Amino acid sequence: MRGYFGIGVEGVSKAMNVGNLLRSAHAFQASFVFTVAAAYPAAEGGLADTSNAPNEVPFYSFDSVETLMLPKGCATVGVELDDRAVDLPSFRHPRRAAYVLGMERGSLSEEMMSCCDHVVRIPTRFSLNLAVAGAIVMYDRLISLQRFGARPVVPGGPAEILPPHVFGEPVWKKKQSRRKGVSA
Repeated sequence: MRGYFGIGVEGVSKAMNVGNLLRSAHAFQASFVFTVAAAYPAAEGGLADTSNAPNEVPFYSFDSVETLMLPKGCATVGVELDDRAVDLPSFRHPRRAAYVLGMERGSLSEEMMSCCDHVVRIPTRFSLNLAVAGAIVMYDRLISLQRFGARPVVPGGPAEILPPHVFGEPVWKKKQSRRKGVSA
């Protein structure tokens, strides 16, 4: 899959939730993880993060929304129960994205919401656990952007087997062919 993604939290106070999210991010091959204005004692969060994600995945801790720094071209995607948000199943994930979730028993701050290029919501009746919500978003990204066969029409039916990917000719060769065609 091309592109990259990171996932983080704003204002979270429960270290075990962050640890669980970091473990899931590591499992889903996140490129980086982060916290913004969060009280995250890593030793406590590490009890839930049995994969030791901060030693395997770049971890960034920002003091505030103003100090949040993301790679150039990286879209910020807020995950929030908000009427203006796009339902996750209808959302086209950016190739380069940083997903940010709000604190437990709260929401993303207005400052964070104003920084978001997109806001998505998981279409549930009420708020989910922070780490669960993050895992759902990462799973949706995975099935949306990776190459999987179509689901069977009936439960237990045969899965579509995808043909192997065929690479086209190198871009430089295409450019060379076009130049020869233009000059001839």
